[in-house]
Amino acid sequence: MTAPRLEINLDKVRHNASMLVNLLGNRGISVSGVTKATLGLPCIAREMLAAGVIGLADSRIENIQTMRRAAVTAHMTLIRSPMISQAALVVGNIDTSLNTELDVISELSKAAHAMHRTHGVVLMVELGDLREGILPADLESVVRRTLRFPNIALKGIGTNLACRCGVAPDAHNMGELSALADAIDATFGPVLSIVSGGNSSNLNWVIGGSPIGRINNLRLGESILLGCEPLHRRPIEGLYTDAMTLVAEVIEAKAKPSKPWGEIAENPFGSIVPTADTGKVLQAILALGHMDTDPAGLTPPPGIKILGSSSDHLIVSSDKQQLRVGTEVRLQPNYSALIRAMASPFVAKRIEQGIAEQENVPFQSLESAA
Repeated sequence: MTAPRLEINLDKVRHNASMLVNLLGNRGISVSGVTKATLGLPCIAREMLAAGVIGLADSRIENIQTMRRAAVTAHMTLIRSPMISQAALVVGNIDTSLNTELDVISELSKAAHAMHRTHGVVLMVELGDLREGILPADLESVVRRTLRFPNIALKGIGTNLACRCGVAPDAHNMGELSALADAIDATFGPVLSIVSGGNSSNLNWVIGGSPIGRINNLRLGESILLGCEPLHRRPIEGLYTDAMTLVAEVIEAKAKPSKPWGEIAENPFGSIVPTADTGKVLQAILALGHMDTDPAGLTPPPGIKILGSSSDHLIVSSDKQQLRVGTEVRLQPNYSALIRAMASPFVAKRIEQGIAEQENVPFQSLESAA
């Protein structure tokens, strides 16, 4: 069996998505399924749709094109601000995009006019995380100008938190977004059908029972795929945390000293390895490294500890029994480790559904495996 590999359990993905759709639906909030962490893998997209998400969202046009070519039928939203250079590509492939710049919306308008299409726009508002967003004081002016563009349909407003500075969604910033939506509709009429409050980081706010206000949509990816909330990486009750599992093979197993010898300098990744001497350790090397994933984002099984990593190696120790060469070790990735493993051509992807398993699928053929 090929290793390293990422094992993807479709039943668990659908279960997680369905649970979240129902949880949020009970509070009047729809879910857009975010597919970027799986590179727009069509079989994942279909599981999200079957679970009841209202549409699919991705940050890369290429991923959306992958889903389109695989005949995935859904409303597609581009969740990274479009590049002006790709305006025609965006309008030709995507129904709605999240925007902050009038110059970009102008180019989308021109492209949509040339194609005899209407392109949906959601204006993103800056509420403190200092990534993308229009400052609240400028929102009315931007809305006014957006409404004037031909072939552009203003669908709503939204925000994004916790992705750069870790600002948590709470009653204050979600209340501010609701108030902005009320103010826009009061000024321009009922023009906003979507008020998108954010991403998986919003789940603590929802579960905590805060007033929802105007928020009627969230964009969820990490919570569906990994079963946890991103603010503190805590599992969400009722969700699977092992829908995605990274498997690596042991290529060396020896008892070695814990303390390196010789002059100590930085390793290739700018770190200095701790030099404490704790005696000999039962050390093993897995064929997995920075070229495959984010080693810092991996959780090993009980009894195994990650000691370090290099481009091609993950060094671990075991508490009681030496791992044997050829043994496979199953690791749980966090979001950072998952997106890098998905993007690595060196990590095979194995699709599982219930008990029946498909053959190993090379990365380049994932679309046809859906």
